[in-house]
Amino acid sequence: MAIETLPRLDSYPGAALSMSATGDVLVANARAEGVVLLLASGSLLEVAELVKEAANSSTIAAGTVSVPTDNGDILLEVTVLPEDGADSLIVLARDLTMERNLRSALVESRQRYKDLVEVSSDFYWETDPQGKFVFVSPRGGLGHASEDLIDRDGSEFVVDPEAFSPLPFVSERPLEDVEMWFMGKDEETACMLVSCVPLFREDENGREWSGTRGVCRDVTEERRSEAALSRARHREQLLGYIVSSVRDELDPQNMLTAAATTTARALGVAGCRIYRQTEPDKVLIAAEYGNTEELEELDESIRDLGLQSEVKPVEIGPWSTLAVATHYRQEMNGAITIWRSAKGDPWEDDHLILIADIADQLGIANEQVTNHERIVALSRTDSMTGLLNRRAFFEEELPRRASRLERSRESAALFYVDMDNFKLVNDTHGHQTGDDAIMFLRDMLIDFSRPGDVIARLGGDEFAMWLDGISSEVAEVRATSLIKQSQPMLQFSGDDDHPLGISVGIAVYEPDTHESIDDLLARADAAMYAIKNAGKGGFHMAPPAVEGSSEGS
Repeated sequence: MAIETLPRLDSYPGAALSMSATGDVLVANARAEGVVLLLASGSLLEVAELVKEAANSSTIAAGTVSVPTDNGDILLEVTVLPEDGADSLIVLARDLTMERNLRSALVESRQRYKDLVEVSSDFYWETDPQGKFVFVSPRGGLGHASEDLIDRDGSEFVVDPEAFSPLPFVSERPLEDVEMWFMGKDEETACMLVSCVPLFREDENGREWSGTRGVCRDVTEERRSEAALSRARHREQLLGYIVSSVRDELDPQNMLTAAATTTARALGVAGCRIYRQTEPDKVLIAAEYGNTEELEELDESIRDLGLQSEVKPVEIGPWSTLAVATHYRQEMNGAITIWRSAKGDPWEDDHLILIADIADQLGIANEQVTNHERIVALSRTDSMTGLLNRRAFFEEELPRRASRLERSRESAALFYVDMDNFKLVNDTHGHQTGDDAIMFLRDMLIDFSRPGDVIARLGGDEFAMWLDGISSEVAEVRATSLIKQSQPMLQFSGDDDHPLGISVGIAVYEPDTHESIDDLLARADAAMYAIKNAGKGGFHMAPPAVEGSSEGS
């Protein structure tokens, strides 16, 4: 059916129709084409009802009509107005579909935002131009309920607020992820990343700043984890520095000296001392570095560490000390101590952790030193008698002692002691008796010598003694006494015709002659053969060295 249009209906921005009281469309504007078709199909019965209502009451009738389509419902706002002096009615229809959808989306968005704010652990806020909170998210913040924060100045919760310019709570420009520390309700600090945007309002005077809106995201645990990781890395670096300095030393004893030095320097303490346990109840200072004044009680304090791995803090005089035992294979083998002024800050956890880690490494180093000393002792001593061996006596002891006498200008005597008829002892009584005879002579020489003297077994039944500070005359007296003390050795003799005894060759060393060690040894050896050739069982004094006859050693 062709619908006439009226210019007056065309001015309406939506669908406009003129209808009879019976529901027939008289005229319509171009925008009403769809509505006319729906009316003709009987899909808009609600509109016909509104027309009838308005015609019968001669008043305006209005309502909303939902029209289902393949693309969803269309919502129309319909208004019916009776025309004055006519039997027709004006029907105005406005499409509310988009408005309804936008409103629903806005409501849903607002609800989503509200839900997120309520469940979020972040601290949302808004301040006025004075920096006071006018809004706080429902969960509150910094341990405070939201209502307790309203009207309070945000700056009062900031640690060191002067460090920030501007403070986010009064910022007139956007800020993003400003890291700040806050003081909470229970005096606990919290690290927050703060972001904000300024708020403005328009009035007759123009655009005016009216406050700030922002959010604080709590990153305390992250920062503490980062700080803990940083401290752990720092400890690893310090430990690596100490361990590498120790490993760079070839001499095991120097390892401990390097450890004490680098530990004190790396930890910034006044001093460090490392102990070694040489016997079950004997602990000795192995190395130390720094100020050691007024630490007399320190040695005693480490004796009860035992198998404990805990770090022990002790106040000694003006010092605050830390001590921890070192272990190897679950056995205590020493300790390490560090100290600094008792007037300073208390020890930090990092110090306790690091000194314990160092102790773990020193337990191995102490064991290496012990093994080194054991190897050195084995290389220098005769395995049977425990006396110095030939190499240690000739290559180490004699040169060192001769050099010392060059400075002190004192004389000394070298005794070569050789058993007489020893082979027959083994042949007649067996090697065990021969060993007993050797050990008897060893004990006799030890009893004969003084604490500063040196005794060595040169091999087989041959021994040597170095007696410091004696002249030729005293050497003769001592040799006579030694021959007399050797009489009990007769008990080991192979037979009566070949008594077991000793022959002694003696060479006196005089520093003023500048005699070489080799020449001294040659004189003593010649004296030994002289007494052997003379019939054994006595001693012979080598002629004195001639001054200037040889180069000094």
